[in-house]
Amino acid sequence: MQSSHEESGTSGSDVLVIGGGIIGLVTAWRAAQRGLRTAVADPDPGGGAARVAAGMLAAVTELHHGEQLLLGLNLASAERWPGFAAELEAASGQNTGYRACGTLAVALDADDRAQLRELHTLQRRSGLTSEWLTGRECRRLEPMLAPGVRGGLRVDCDHQTDPRRLAAALLTACERAGVVFHRAWADRLTVVRDRATGAVLSDGRAPAADQVVLAAGSLSGRLAGVPDAVLPPVRPVKGQVLRLTVPRAYAPFLSRTVRAVVRGSQVYLVPRENGELVVGATSEELGWDTTVTAGGVYELLRDAHELVPGITELPLTETRAGLRPGTPDNAPLLGPTALPGLHLATGHHRNGVLLTPVTGDVMAAVLTTGELPEEARPFTPARFAPAASVRQEQPA
Repeated sequence: MQSSHEESGTSGSDVLVIGGGIIGLVTAWRAAQRGLRTAVADPDPGGGAARVAAGMLAAVTELHHGEQLLLGLNLASAERWPGFAAELEAASGQNTGYRACGTLAVALDADDRAQLRELHTLQRRSGLTSEWLTGRECRRLEPMLAPGVRGGLRVDCDHQTDPRRLAAALLTACERAGVVFHRAWADRLTVVRDRATGAVLSDGRAPAADQVVLAAGSLSGRLAGVPDAVLPPVRPVKGQVLRLTVPRAYAPFLSRTVRAVVRGSQVYLVPRENGELVVGATSEELGWDTTVTAGGVYELLRDAHELVPGITELPLTETRAGLRPGTPDNAPLLGPTALPGLHLATGHHRNGVLLTPVTGDVMAAVLTTGELPEEARPFTPARFAPAASVRQEQPA
């Protein structure tokens, strides 16, 4: 039996990853480590949402009602982060910015305090560890907090990394592992005899592969040639983020990630060891718009100022907007589709950085064994297939 490489008349690879963000890169790196000839199609690998993301590894403080199933995957990935960061840094020779600094989530008024109390109850009911603090105890931990802080949750197991450094390290690790990079857009999936066999790129090349992984973030649902029945239901969710610089005279400004609910809106401040302070993020359902708006910047600075008044003295060094890949249930799509040869690694929404280690492991297992690991089975793309919906509706 001929391979897809021979059928196409071109040399190819075992795996073609469409998308070179952190999810595509970790998939490619892990696949190459397993001995698979791996290629990535992306005009700017290491870019994408990683350029905007704050890098919070917040399995506990990101818990939302109705997302307890996702919690298991988030926790599994959080547990892997220290070892993953050490392995990646050794493989790339680069720092990932991983910091085991903990997180403090605080509230500024009675309503926000009540909402944070509800989160604390949900965390405890889910078997998670978080400590309720008074406003005074919060300010003792972080003296720059506003006097009006009414209470908070100390979560010592929610950490951070620097997504830009992470992406750069993954890119280097991939190159050292022999991953081939096609620096062009994938315009169309190639399908031969009802099987995915590669892609046609914007520069006219058509790399062939035995297996294709669609990991194009918010663009994953727009790839031509993908049959409607397996096209991932991914939508763009806009997020605006600010970056400020903490001068040496102000250091230490914050010692850990600080999150808050301010008038019902989420805001977070992520301090980097290099003096950068990331403030984010808006969540806007505006399609493909990536405009940085005066309103978005104003709201972030207003809420951050209420939380940490001293922030207005810091230089504003960057404003950006990016697109998170959202799905109908805000959980990722991992593993094989109904089209043989096509796999998905997309739809990570606000948890892409957190889920990087477990996604790499899951996709490597799928690509080498054909089996989806147990922790990822609730996130199979089949859960959105029309046939799956019909089966779920039928009585047992």
